[in-house]
Amino acid sequence: MPESSHQSLQRKLSYPFSEHPKPGSLVEVAPGVQWLTMPMGGSLDHINLYLLEDESGWYVVDTGLGNDQTKQLWEQIFEKRLKNKPILGVICTHMHPDHIGQAGMITNRFRVPLLMTHGEYYQARTMFAGGGSYSNSWEGAEFYTRAGIDPRFMQKARESWRKRVASGMRNNRQETAFNGTPTFPSGFQRLVDGDILTIGGHDWRVTVGSGHSPEHACLHCMSLKVLLSGDQILPIITSNVSVFPTEPQANPLKAWMDSHDRFLDLPADTLVLPAHNLPFYGIRERLRDLINHHEDRMLAIEEHCVEPRTAMDLLPVLFKRKLDPRQQMMALGEAIAHCHLLMHRNRLERSMGSEDRYWFTSIDPDLSRRATPGHHDEPDDSPLMV
Repeated sequence: MPESSHQSLQRKLSYPFSEHPKPGSLVEVAPGVQWLTMPMGGSLDHINLYLLEDESGWYVVDTGLGNDQTKQLWEQIFEKRLKNKPILGVICTHMHPDHIGQAGMITNRFRVPLLMTHGEYYQARTMFAGGGSYSNSWEGAEFYTRAGIDPRFMQKARESWRKRVASGMRNNRQETAFNGTPTFPSGFQRLVDGDILTIGGHDWRVTVGSGHSPEHACLHCMSLKVLLSGDQILPIITSNVSVFPTEPQANPLKAWMDSHDRFLDLPADTLVLPAHNLPFYGIRERLRDLINHHEDRMLAIEEHCVEPRTAMDLLPVLFKRKLDPRQQMMALGEAIAHCHLLMHRNRLERSMGSEDRYWFTSIDPDLSRRATPGHHDEPDDSPLMV
């Protein structure tokens, strides 16, 4: 059997650590850089977090989910693992729940600042403020109807999501963002692309990516040859890049691909410390693989859209197994993101058809020369919200 592109890539990547730290423990991955994990539900199992040691204390990089289990593990670390030094600040790469869930608890306990980019901070504040949700708004209904979802299916998806959230609340909110974090920090110190944070005698340059989230902050230390990549670059799984009803005409995949072009400039011997999976060497190989994978997905979509298709019609092109209602809504966001980039490249045309649905049709006259039917990457198993 011929080797898959994923198998070929994994041979090119190098993993200096064979397993994750046990909960409540730390592993030094570079001078002054400690690695820890916090548990997560579902297939992801964990999130990687990091501590940067300064002369007088520590900086936390991402915080884990906002549940009691994570809070208790942090308490163990505060008491036993920090060499009697305090926390000096909390750096959050982006606003997703597994990254910011304990930001309020830690900053309040130590009375220290939250460091975050402008876009990510205010997205997080919006989530903490509550308010309207696109799951039950006219904007959400219109978005998913135009994507090709039957309104009756939408109702099932909403019910599935409500049950999931309610179940999380009953079980200590293991899958919700904010249990154990009664407040999100009311202020922050803004991170901007190109900023330098000097910690422990080393300079960490802020490099901002986009697509997975609005202004995702990565931290690169040239002297240590280390990149804290958050969810921007992961070695095995692919970060979710989706269009949502909150910004229905967005083009996040373009921003994501452009970001990866910028990260290709980093030195080849950089140790990448991701938010999920194991730390690895092979940043350029992984970035090229991610770019090529999405290019392949877009070409497969073009081939499928020789006849007009809705976004819903494209899910079997991207995902190989039957998806439940919640997964289908996530998957649609990814499918639409690919379509929007193809529209930007003038390779797909979108038109409004019957029943207020968008139809995507391939319009590049050169498609027949570029097409590779039957030779595309295998569809993903299911969408991951990471």
